[in-house]
Amino acid sequence: MRRSEYPRPDFVRPLWQNLNGPWEFRFDDDDRGHRERWYEDAAFDKTIEVPFCFQSPLSGIHDETFHDRVWYRRTVEVDQALSGKRILLHIGACDYQSEVYAGGIAVARHTGGTTGFSADVTDQVKDGKLTIVVFAFDPSTDETIPRGKQYWIEKHEIIWYPRTTGIWQTVWLEAVPEVHLEHVGTVPDFDAGTVTFEARLSRRVDADMAVEIQAEGKPFASARMTIARGRGRITVAMNRPKADFRAWSPEDPFLYDLVFTLHRRGLAVDRVTSYLGMRKVHTENGRVYLNNRPYYLRLVLDQGYWEEGLLTAPADQDFLTDIRLAKAMGFNGARKHQKVEDPRFLYHADKEGFLVWGEIANAARYSRSGGAALRREFAAAVRRDAAHPCIVAWVPLNESWGVPEIARSVEQQRYATALYRFVKQLDPTRPVVMNDGWEMTETDLCAIHNYSHGEDAEPEKQARYRKALSTKEEILSFEPAGRAIYVGGHRHQGEPILLTEFGGIAFKSDHDGWGYTTASDQEGFLKTYGRLLSDIAASQVLAGYCYTQLTDVFQEKNGLLTFDRRPKAPVERIRTWNLLPR
Repeated sequence: MRRSEYPRPDFVRPLWQNLNGPWEFRFDDDDRGHRERWYEDAAFDKTIEVPFCFQSPLSGIHDETFHDRVWYRRTVEVDQALSGKRILLHIGACDYQSEVYAGGIAVARHTGGTTGFSADVTDQVKDGKLTIVVFAFDPSTDETIPRGKQYWIEKHEIIWYPRTTGIWQTVWLEAVPEVHLEHVGTVPDFDAGTVTFEARLSRRVDADMAVEIQAEGKPFASARMTIARGRGRITVAMNRPKADFRAWSPEDPFLYDLVFTLHRRGLAVDRVTSYLGMRKVHTENGRVYLNNRPYYLRLVLDQGYWEEGLLTAPADQDFLTDIRLAKAMGFNGARKHQKVEDPRFLYHADKEGFLVWGEIANAARYSRSGGAALRREFAAAVRRDAAHPCIVAWVPLNESWGVPEIARSVEQQRYATALYRFVKQLDPTRPVVMNDGWEMTETDLCAIHNYSHGEDAEPEKQARYRKALSTKEEILSFEPAGRAIYVGGHRHQGEPILLTEFGGIAFKSDHDGWGYTTASDQEGFLKTYGRLLSDIAASQVLAGYCYTQLTDVFQEKNGLLTFDRRPKAPVERIRTWNLLPR
């Protein structure tokens, strides 16, 4: 079975059952499934390998034509170890509108393609067996729903890629007690040397929870939290008389282990393990600070696509491969572009010490209902992922996608500003980039895209590009793609300025694809790359950058790696340019 690893490594219970693997599958192009009650009994004519979408080769179907409605079915033998407890069915992500039936009964409905949902299916288990049916509707004609880089007509070109319809992250069962921990928020306060835990239970009852913090397997701190009507909160000191806490950073990704034990009436009823990274990110004097020290961001744009699995990594090791190759090339993080990434990627980024800008898939066009949908999806992503120390910024909008008239539309300006403030309210501990690229209103980081660096035979363009990065005035007056940096009467307020998309160099041999500029061969590529990084290093104002991009993706041949993750140039030479003094 592919993707057999535990799917939620920051909230672990021992009793679980992976449901990835072969499922029955059927297209529903005529929208007959509900009328004919396929969730009760029907013939399913295909087999699909979950969690891979039917458009991907690894699904076993590999059909890129448009089928907006699909059905899944599987009857499983529930592991005996799960008996005697409540059984939850989890679906990591299913794009876009989902319905789940267990034993022919509707148990869950969910809208949104990037985060997961759950259902209690205990009562639908009969004689140790459970029949699960999942329906997914992915409307191809609606350009206002969040879809990111997925093409919405039967053609993918330029910057658009094949669609992902239906299940694309792990499906699994989990055994829990009647009263159990639904969520434990973890918020470190670096300056105070404390961490605050906020617990939420499955029912509004009274209980208490023990918190154990361990460092390298040894007890470090502990506390006991009172929970009233299903909720509790406690702050634990991390500084000790003879030793302060150890900070998390890319250079030293130290993690504390956590154990949460829920008690009711004197008995331990639930136990969850997790982990904690003590770190702080903030902005000051035009710079980004990590743990109260200026920290230069050397990021790489990462689309999070694989040729065989599309949005789904073929194997857990693939996340590690990407992170380790990026670090070997001298990058200290990635901007995950137009995708809320699998929790397994964030776990490995935590463990390896790799910074992440968390981004949501945007819509193509604006509507109030689409704006509300994006807000709901991003809120779910922030709540799910806020405890990951690797995440150091949130990016709700990119290049005015979903708000294409923001330069002139007061409504879209107000929506974007409200979205920025909404995310800040959800998570005040991280910077928020309101509109990565241009046309910003309120923002914590001024994130600018500029691909006008010129070919090797275009010295005038090269000089103009170098000048455009040299001072704050030059950067803010340059209009990439003919777009102003700020709109709606807003101005730069001293926030750090970063070049968050540039480069995109392809080889001329990549005749079946494209890049923003081309290099004749490996040496030509390294020459152009070195020129761009030298121009950035010479800038006195930039607080960091994000190079486009980590890998080739379908027709985009502008990666540092090929689509199958082979370096196009020696990683140590790329690293040398990335580590230029600044």
